[in-house]
Amino acid sequence: MTGRPPWPRAAVPAALAGLALVVAAQELLRPAWTGHAAPALLGLATLVVGGLVLRQSARSAPALASTWRGFAVIAGLLGVGQLARAVAGQGMNPASAGVADLFLAATGPVAIVVCVRLVRSTGGRIRHQVVLDALVALGALAVLLEMLVPLTAGAGNTDLVLTVGYPIVSALLCAVGLVTFSAVSAPRRPAAAWLLVCFGSLAIAMAAGAVAAGAPSPGLDVVTSTAYLAMLATAALALVSDPGPRARSERPAAAVPLVGVVVSYCLVFGVVVLLLGGWAAGRPVVAVEAATVALVMVVTFARTLVWARDGARLTRQVLRTEAYFRTLVHRSADCTLLLDDAGQVTWVSSADQAADLLSPRELEGRRLADVVHPEDRDELHRALRYGADDRPAVFRLRSRDGAWRRFEAVRTASPAGLPGSGDGVVLHLRDVAGRRSTELELERMAYTDYLTGLPNRARFMAALDAARTRAADGETACVLLIDLDGFKTVNDVAGHEAGDHLLCEVADVLRDGAREGDLVARLGGDEFALLVPGEPDEATGLAERLVALLDRPFRVPAPGGVGLGPVFPVSGSIGVARLQPGDEAAAAVRQADLALRAAKAAGKACVRSSGQALDSAMGRRARLARDLPAALAQGQLRLVYQPVVGVSDRRILGLEALVRWEHPVLGTVAPDEFISLAEDDGLIVPLQQWVLRAALTDLSGLLAEGRELQLGVNVSVRHLQAGCLAPDVARALAVTGVPPGNLVLEITESVMLDAQDRLENDLTTLREMGCVLALDDFGRGYSSLAYLARLPVDILKMDREFVAEIERDHRGAALVAGVIEIGRSMGMDVVAEGVESVGQAGLLQGMACRYLQGYLFGRPMTVEELPAAIDSFDAGLLDGPRPTLMDTLSTS
Repeated sequence: MTGRPPWPRAAVPAALAGLALVVAAQELLRPAWTGHAAPALLGLATLVVGGLVLRQSARSAPALASTWRGFAVIAGLLGVGQLARAVAGQGMNPASAGVADLFLAATGPVAIVVCVRLVRSTGGRIRHQVVLDALVALGALAVLLEMLVPLTAGAGNTDLVLTVGYPIVSALLCAVGLVTFSAVSAPRRPAAAWLLVCFGSLAIAMAAGAVAAGAPSPGLDVVTSTAYLAMLATAALALVSDPGPRARSERPAAAVPLVGVVVSYCLVFGVVVLLLGGWAAGRPVVAVEAATVALVMVVTFARTLVWARDGARLTRQVLRTEAYFRTLVHRSADCTLLLDDAGQVTWVSSADQAADLLSPRELEGRRLADVVHPEDRDELHRALRYGADDRPAVFRLRSRDGAWRRFEAVRTASPAGLPGSGDGVVLHLRDVAGRRSTELELERMAYTDYLTGLPNRARFMAALDAARTRAADGETACVLLIDLDGFKTVNDVAGHEAGDHLLCEVADVLRDGAREGDLVARLGGDEFALLVPGEPDEATGLAERLVALLDRPFRVPAPGGVGLGPVFPVSGSIGVARLQPGDEAAAAVRQADLALRAAKAAGKACVRSSGQALDSAMGRRARLARDLPAALAQGQLRLVYQPVVGVSDRRILGLEALVRWEHPVLGTVAPDEFISLAEDDGLIVPLQQWVLRAALTDLSGLLAEGRELQLGVNVSVRHLQAGCLAPDVARALAVTGVPPGNLVLEITESVMLDAQDRLENDLTTLREMGCVLALDDFGRGYSSLAYLARLPVDILKMDREFVAEIERDHRGAALVAGVIEIGRSMGMDVVAEGVESVGQAGLLQGMACRYLQGYLFGRPMTVEELPAAIDSFDAGLLDGPRPTLMDTLSTS
């Protein structure tokens, strides 16, 4: 057991106190009964307490059991001794020793053994100061007993065991108790204190018995029995107060308690006073007493010298520690204050940061709240609740010139262990006024677009979160998403510098057109956003006014600033969405983006709300979902092919098959719209079975003409999950006669999320058939190198978003170079999609990318247009400058 079993702590002393009254009454009222009754009652009570102690030892932790058993042995010996006196009729204070004294005397060595075990069990060390205190106390007690017990005159017929032996043993036990109290660990000292009181009670009983041996009386019997029962009660209290050798104290304790010094010195003073008083009354001083007192005085003098030496050593240590502390605190970057439980300043460090505050003399004794700015009292209260908040509290303190200086509570702690600290708080403050301007500048840079000076996406999203919180309280707000029409033309024709100039002009237009309280931000590229308080009608009106302001020609500055440059028509489309309290901030941006797409689809330079866009988008989606099954049956689907160019071969080496839906009403529908519908409605497998057959049939015709090409076909992860992709591919290859090595199956990154063993096995089966596996749109979604290493992939197709900005974004260029290097190190070919300019092609070649695909080399075309495109391929598109990544970084 690790817990303390229940012990009748209050019941045992109360019962012993009641028994003491009963025995005292018997001894005073019926002294004739004392010979048998009093020792019998005390013996029975001792055995009962011993039985309780023995039972407790069996139920206690092993570390405590030995101590309890030792006291049980002592109680057993005392009980047997008292019962032997009762049988012999010797009473409480016999005139001569008997058999009973064999048991009673045996308790002394056992008690000393128990005390030694107490000291050793806690790893305590008996210091020489403690030994000197014990010697002083022992000598003083010996002189005291020598004065009280008539050893010389009038006691010649007394038993020396009773008059000398027992008092000496009790004095020795008191000295041992004093040593034990000083040597045990701090948590066990309360138990050792009760033990010392126990030995003191025993000394009183033994002294009374020694006096009664020469002059018996009922009063001395009462003193002896009462002191004996007090010894039992304090022994029991010592046991229940002992926490065990493994107990630890949170508060530091003195290495040598002062109780030993006080007790020993008080005993010496008392003995000297008694001797002087007896001498003044005519009592002669015995030679033994004088020698003993002289020896005690010598030992006391030695103890005083040791005390002085220890005091000097401790003083030096305190001074050294205080010097370290003052150096540490006063030269610290923090200002430290010690507050009491009432919030008053009791101590202030004189650190450099506190130089501008009120002086320590002016602060000490005042409530800290009195010198804190009234608006910052809540921050002070939060700082005083140490551990309650991770965010540091910042508040202003009054300085000597009356100004307010801002401080941050960098650390708050309890002053536990500090003398006289009570329940206060230690507060460490740091001056943040000096760094505030730097922090504000860094914050401005982090939340500001470097080109236009407008708030950036991070600042806009933070404001959107705050507005959503206010919307929950009934304050409405709307999001306006703006996209420029014609910006790409300016960038492609006039260059990026002209595009940047246009973005700055648009930012100025939006600033001037927005109302007070509206937040204008640039999200990136040619996309701007506004957060406007008010109802959707007000936001729509503002959006229409901004569209009118943006619909104007833009003149590009002429090269060198001489003359007039070309003019480009520029306008803006705006989507409006209301901020809903229950939605995330990003949901409002998505709704505004949906409205923006509807505005662009409606002819650009117009405004659409999220409700209109949602109605339009939902209607279109419902129409497509309804007509998709018929599209498969009625042949409304067709395939187009986009070339893939090999850099080393300087020719078209492959094709990617792209499916289109020619809707009889809605026109050409992009695969981004209807592929997800096919997956949701369970039509993706028959759709891709048709794509495989049709694409391989077209490829077989090209192969028959002697054109060595590979054909890439996009595969939905749903087709792979269905478990029939491998049989469908094998069937299509068998029907068309195309070699498996000419078929490239392009899977998207989403397969990594479902990279279960079954899917990996299916991919491995396709690869063993001879098909080539490619990971399409790498980098757009959940790219994981761990999964990539497991998948049997031969080709990485890098998403077009990586390539789009590599000419002016050095970080994007470094990322592209990293992907190419990853593919090369893993033995994979890398295809860069979305190559639209000669500069992009040159950069990619400089990064050792071997395969390119994009509008620069050909837009998607029908199978009938392919032969002419392949034969007339212009290899000169690959002859542009090939800057390295370092060249790109140096020019950025």
